Amino acid sequence: MKMQKSMIILSQRLFIIALGITFFACSNQQQGRQAGVPEYAVITVEPSVSKLNSAYPARIKGRQDVEIRPNVSGFITKLCVDEGAAVKKGETLFIIDPVQYEEAVNVARAAVNVAKANVATAELTAENKEKLAEKNIISQYELQMAKNTLATQRAALAQAEAQLVNAEKNLSYTNVTSPSNGVVGKIPFRVGSLVSPSSATPLTTVSDNSEMYIYFSMNEKDILKLTRESNGATQGALNQMPAVQLQLVDGTIYDAKGKIETLSGVIDQTTGAASVRATFPNPNGILRSGGSGVILLPQEDDNAIVIPQKATMEIQDKKFVFVVNDSSVVKTTEIKILPVNDGKNYVVASGLKIGDRIVVEGVGTTVRDGITIKPITPAESAAKRQQATARH
Repeated sequence: MKMQKSMIILSQRLFIIALGITFFACSNQQQGRQAGVPEYAVITVEPSVSKLNSAYPARIKGRQDVEIRPNVSGFITKLCVDEGAAVKKGETLFIIDPVQYEEAVNVARAAVNVAKANVATAELTAENKEKLAEKNIISQYELQMAKNTLATQRAALAQAEAQLVNAEKNLSYTNVTSPSNGVVGKIPFRVGSLVSPSSATPLTTVSDNSEMYIYFSMNEKDILKLTRESNGATQGALNQMPAVQLQLVDGTIYDAKGKIETLSGVIDQTTGAASVRATFPNPNGILRSGGSGVILLPQEDDNAIVIPQKATMEIQDKKFVFVVNDSSVVKTTEIKILPVNDGKNYVVASGLKIGDRIVVEGVGTTVRDGITIKPITPAESAAKRQQATARH
């Protein structure tokens, strides 16, 4: 009886030990399985505001670039301005040797005086002939001849006066003046240079830089989008376009914004683009005609899908992300992005929808298609990395 009782107690103890070993083994297996699932930061795709800029290479020109050319031939005797000088309308830029034109004026003025004397003589003759004709002393033929002579002399006077005006104009052209306010460009001709109206090279260029015209090109797709939004009305599209910015060659942004004012009605068949002109104020003269820059055209979307660039990988010019399903299994998914970005994020055009979860770390290195992960937030991932750094 005592032996039977001892056997029962021993059996109970063995059962408890076996149960403990089984529980411990299961626990170790479960911990092992959990320890084998990698943790990765995951974000949920949500609608957000996208504020990006489309960039277009641009050329800078003055509001009015006037080539200064001589109206008369001669040697330059004086330069009244230098390159880069600001000038006013009517200000003298060059003086061409006026001697021959002054002599031409003197000759023309003398010819006018001679013609006036001839007219006066012809008038006296005509008056005298008329009185004689009234007394029938001379014939009507002689009277008419006197009147014709007077008319001829008057015509000669008019011709001499016209030649005088022309000579005075030519003399005035020896003072080459600025047709508008602006800035003087390069001056290829100096004192002693012979210039003429037929010269291929202008004396200089005066640029009206009070306002600057910035020219750039938009492709046919962008133009079509704009005109569709305004029901095909080009002016309506221009009125709806936001203010643009100008990025200068040193990477800085010009402090004033510009307005797009014109859009070419013809698309260049060789480039597939049309010329667009924006106007910028230039009160301090920072912008100069002939310069270059980049026009930044803002594009805003209140319901865009924006993801960090580090959440993507590129394979053969295609972009991919790792989407996490409800079972925490990773699936490779191709996406399309807009060509414009801010250097940190992409705006997704297709391939993702609101509510999708995507991996944002380990992409392109350790994350693989089809693996199971343990999703954590980016904040949790950062905290774990910080703790690991602190331990080391």
